[in-house]
Amino acid sequence: MNKSEKIENISLALLKAQSEMDNAKKGSTNPFFKSKYADLNSVREAVMPLLNLNGITVLQPHVIVDGINYVETLLLHNSGEWVSGYTQIVFGKTNDAQAQGSGITYARRYGLASLLSIGAEDDDANLATAKPEKTEFKKPQITDEQFTKAAGFVVDKKTYDSVCSKYFLTSRQDEILFNQIKK
Repeated sequence: MNKSEKIENISLALLKAQSEMDNAKKGSTNPFFKSKYADLNSVREAVMPLLNLNGITVLQPHVIVDGINYVETLLLHNSGEWVSGYTQIVFGKTNDAQAQGSGITYARRYGLASLLSIGAEDDDANLATAKPEKTEFKKPQITDEQFTKAAGFVVDKKTYDSVCSKYFLTSRQDEILFNQIKK
């Protein structure tokens, strides 16, 4: 990830936007794999209004780094701060505009969903032909550093619930965070 020298303002704006974001809707169908996936428009619909409301705009230019084609997903905050990441453009047929366009769209979708950490599970990729075995998800224990950061962001029930859903908290940590929303 690339970023401006300071990212305090954009970090707070992203926290606020992400706390209100929903996952992208799986509204498109891949007829080859008979599967549903969230297309680029669904990802954009899930994130753009909340990003814009919090002073963040998205740019996704095509860039070439060391001879490799990428889509750069760039989040610009009205403070001048920014963060960005690269997603390689992959397509099968050279000199085929439709294949290249598809690769660019795919990179834009994954770049945006990845940089914003939103759920947009896509099961249309060629590698998704076998279903993975179900594994039990166990929340990690929150580290002291993560807890200190979380305590600074917990200002309402929604951010409190978000932290509790992501991490296993001791009863004392839970009490401290819960009391944050009462202030």
